[in-house]
Amino acid sequence: MDRQPISEEGYSKLREEIRVLEDERIPDVREKVAEARAEGDLKENAEYHGQRESLGMLEAKLNQLKNKLSHCEIVDKSKLPKDVITFGSRVTVKNLDDGDVEQYEFVGPGEEDYTDEVMKILTTSPLASALMGKKVGDQAEYEAPIGVLRYEVVSFEDS
Repeated sequence: MDRQPISEEGYSKLREEIRVLEDERIPDVREKVAEARAEGDLKENAEYHGQRESLGMLEAKLNQLKNKLSHCEIVDKSKLPKDVITFGSRVTVKNLDDGDVEQYEFVGPGEEDYTDEVMKILTTSPLASALMGKKVGDQAEYEAPIGVLRYEVVSFEDS
């Protein structure tokens, strides 16, 4: 897997999420598992089985976050080219099929957010991959499950 760009803030956010899991949430659930185990017969102990399941899910999430972080590289956005779309760019595109204008910001793992007016999408997403290195007026297309999507770059800026 290639190294994925991430901002210093995104890296810190992932590290903090890992710290909370390792230092707070997982030890808390392990304690609850031990308490439930002490109550006796494990075959009919729903509390024990529920806590074990919670522990497994937290440990899986921890491993996922650590794996994600291991494939990241902190990028100084100020050293990236300013004349083309790169990691950290805020891009306005026009869908050439329906004329809709949309805004995206290209971010690293753990920084994505699809709820804002300007959606923060991963640089590894098909759309971001298609637009990387483009300039205003350039067109890009990529294959999506619903067919080929075509866009034109209206504007972009560093975030």
